[in-house]
Amino acid sequence: MKKVILTAAALLSLTVSFAQPAVSTKDRPAKYQYVQRYVDAVTSSKDNKSSSFGVLAVTIGGDTVAAKNPLVKLLPASSAKLISTGLSMNEFGSDYKIKTSIGYTGKIEEGTLKGDVYIIGGGDPTIGSADSIATPTDKLFAQWMKILSDAGIKNIEGMIIGDGRYFEGYTEHPSWCYEDIGTYYGTGGNALCFYRNVVDVKVKAGAKVGDRVEVTPSYPSMPWMTWNATCTTGAKGTGDQLFLYVTDVAPVAEMKGTFAVDRYPKTEECSNKWGAYTCAYYFCDFLSKHGVGVSGGPADIDGNGYIRTDLKSGKSSVKASDKITVIGNTLSPSLKRISYITNHRSDNFYADALIRLVAKKHTGSAAYSSIPEAVGKACKNIGVDAGYGIQVVDGSGLSRMDYISPDFFCRYMGGMLRKGKCFKDFYWTLGYPGEPSSYPYRMQGEQTSLKKRIHLKSGAMGGVRTFCGYIDPEKGTYEDTIVFSVMVNNFDGSSATLMSQIDKIIALMAGAN
Repeated sequence: MKKVILTAAALLSLTVSFAQPAVSTKDRPAKYQYVQRYVDAVTSSKDNKSSSFGVLAVTIGGDTVAAKNPLVKLLPASSAKLISTGLSMNEFGSDYKIKTSIGYTGKIEEGTLKGDVYIIGGGDPTIGSADSIATPTDKLFAQWMKILSDAGIKNIEGMIIGDGRYFEGYTEHPSWCYEDIGTYYGTGGNALCFYRNVVDVKVKAGAKVGDRVEVTPSYPSMPWMTWNATCTTGAKGTGDQLFLYVTDVAPVAEMKGTFAVDRYPKTEECSNKWGAYTCAYYFCDFLSKHGVGVSGGPADIDGNGYIRTDLKSGKSSVKASDKITVIGNTLSPSLKRISYITNHRSDNFYADALIRLVAKKHTGSAAYSSIPEAVGKACKNIGVDAGYGIQVVDGSGLSRMDYISPDFFCRYMGGMLRKGKCFKDFYWTLGYPGEPSSYPYRMQGEQTSLKKRIHLKSGAMGGVRTFCGYIDPEKGTYEDTIVFSVMVNNFDGSSATLMSQIDKIIALMAGAN
């Protein structure tokens, strides 16, 4: 019988039944035995004895390539984004675009709106983003202004209200580390954001150790914020140890830590807890510059549904309306394009928005507490049992309450391949070792042809390294395609040594098929 060689991207056209990955009890084929021996040697080495390893690699045909603690749940870090991107595309379609609506309350009289304009967020995380996939801010605002103009609104005797109520609950998961939530990768939000809810802050070391660090917020402008800086200039060689401490309880931020005296000035990307308000503020400014008056200025809506016009005072006495006349919509980039950025850049903010959309669809709520139920229902749609092997509380993997086993990752990746409606697009969002935009330094020394048969997502945080993905067969059949997961927690040795060991494990897997 003639063998047909296929890449994973072509597997959608096949109707071959996919065997759910499991640890085989039979002897492994000879070509896989060396992979297992190397995994055993690495995981039992002196340097790794106190680390927690989980490894599973299986073929579509059901052969076990390698296994070590495959059922043990471990911190996935950013490999969890495979769940967010894959499930969101499968649930909505890879070409789905997220809607942002413009509406108003009150009456329009002779070109003047005697009421408020609402920017109604639908969860689009790209608004105001500098990403190439996003609509440029001025162009987007021009579209919103045209929507108002087409409705006959030339002047506004009221407010521009940023409405992020479509995403209920906390703006970030409560389990995220306090130091993380002040960073760009730890920023959260509701259903309306701006500039990925990031604020750029310029920092410059003092002339000598102990001097105050010069801290200057730059973009976006946030005049409602109070900025404090208690950070000092550190000794030569101590690097960047700055952390912004900020919450959505009050518009106050404080930069703490040290910045080495030998460091060049740089721009820190920090967390903006007022994304919806910032969006309203900048749209209000845009309208003013284009001749549309807004007497009430910008506002947002607090967690209790009250309109806030003055963040400094925190006063909220007027309830936001639920009876809004929607007059137009704009659309995000496709989920496929958002997912590509999410996986290649490992963007926490985008990933959380995607999984919250899935939660909203399946439970009616985008609150973080709805994510576990939603993931279970969405996994069922690709034939995967999420009743064991997975515990996720966010979409990014930033929480240390997220736990996923290698076995689940392999079952999930297999389910996406077998039943995923958008597998080809999901596969496209994954990078390969050596790819400049995602893994430029992985597997140095290995042949390019081998590296391009590996498509994966990595994850990293303190003491955690994970890699999960697909390996296309070089000369085999469909059944030889490998799904794999390599997870390490609690390592405290050399990161470079561990990475070289993981690289070799994955390279050996690829070399075996």
